[in-house]
Amino acid sequence: MSEFVTKSVAQEQQEQRIETRTAVKRIGGFTIVATAVAVLAVLGVVVLYAQSQDKDKYSLVSPGGIAFSDFRGYEDWADVSSARTTEILKVIVANPTMINAYKAGVPGNGQPFPEGSMIVKLQWKLKKSTEAPFAVEVPDVFSQAFVMEKDSKRFSKSGGWGYAVFNYDAASDKFTPDAKSPSDCGYACHTPVKAKDYIFHPYQKR
Repeated sequence: MSEFVTKSVAQEQQEQRIETRTAVKRIGGFTIVATAVAVLAVLGVVVLYAQSQDKDKYSLVSPGGIAFSDFRGYEDWADVSSARTTEILKVIVANPTMINAYKAGVPGNGQPFPEGSMIVKLQWKLKKSTEAPFAVEVPDVFSQAFVMEKDSKRFSKSGGWGYAVFNYDAASDKFTPDAKSPSDCGYACHTPVKAKDYIFHPYQKR
């Protein structure tokens, strides 16, 4: 009888250990699932926020009728060149149509850029780096996107190019079309490089 009772107690203890391990596994599994769901929810919010921001940005139209959506994806376009003033860093990017034309020799070969060419000048305010071991200024706050698109029929009075400015406000994280940017707003400034199809910057060697 004593041996039977001892075995029964041992069996109960074994069963309890099995049930405990099973419960721990269930709790662990639930925790993993809950964590995964939470992470996915956060990522979903981030994606939706980014999509909302893009939707707001790409719904803008300049006073001259140029839609920011014409330049959708400019964030990933290839760099053409860069420039800077004492306070502003300017990075010039272009769409694949224009980049291909650059690589084919335009405008140095005397040919104009093809219809559909688009170029964007992205502007940042500058600040002194607090990390570099030497004196250097780096981009600080993004401030403006100056855009140009080639459509000879639509912009026949401004050398075939349409111009627009979209200002960015970091505090609100919003773009707004510049009220003083008609479709020919950059024509006068670019006229000195008419022989280069009104484009200042060559495609820089890299």
